[in-house]
Amino acid sequence: MTAWFVAAIWKKRNDIADVAWGMGFILVAIASLISKNWESKSQITLILVTIWGGRLAWHILMRNKNKKEDFRYEQWRRDWGKYFVIRSYLQVFLLQGLMMWLISFPIIWTSRDWGIINLLGIGIWIVGFGFESLADKQLKEFIGKTENKGKVMDQGLWRYSRHPNYFGEVTMWWGIWLLSGISWWTVIGPTTITFLILRVSGIPLLEKKYENDLLYQEYKKRTSTFFPWWPKK
Repeated sequence: MTAWFVAAIWKKRNDIADVAWGMGFILVAIASLISKNWESKSQITLILVTIWGGRLAWHILMRNKNKKEDFRYEQWRRDWGKYFVIRSYLQVFLLQGLMMWLISFPIIWTSRDWGIINLLGIGIWIVGFGFESLADKQLKEFIGKTENKGKVMDQGLWRYSRHPNYFGEVTMWWGIWLLSGISWWTVIGPTTITFLILRVSGIPLLEKKYENDLLYQEYKKRTSTFFPWWPKK
């Protein structure tokens, strides 16, 4: 994360941290696999984490390409003033590294035994990955059409949830936890990502961005926040 911080200072945009997020988990999974002498469960975990982390990093990189810095980081840049550099290092990059470590508990500590619950975890991961990747694809296509400028995305998966991509990500991490073997201490991983997305840096920040958007407020009234569900009339 320190290396990514240096890159962010050089590029003058802290949203590089979002690209670093997925790549960091891949590094953790590789280190874990090596330390466990290439156990089969760690190999499967590495494959799943690499698919997710690689896709997410590429998606965010392409989304941010030739655009100004993400609005959240841009706001912090203004708010932090002369303390921007040190607060960026501590509150963006090192804090993200800490969160990455906590979420990675199911990657780092996996049991050797295989059972039905582990296979169920793989199935749940597949569902979550499908939700996140399809939701991102649908939103990208919607934004890419000029006739949709100023409109609210309420089609496809976005008709049933205001944040289907976040639902997919949380689902994937609970799948990874089941794959790892259901240990009481490794539940810290999916619990942390769930809390961050629902209460801290995910949904709350995006909802705040659109609090004065009348179209979004109408969309908000009829659409489930997180769990996909039929829209209200």
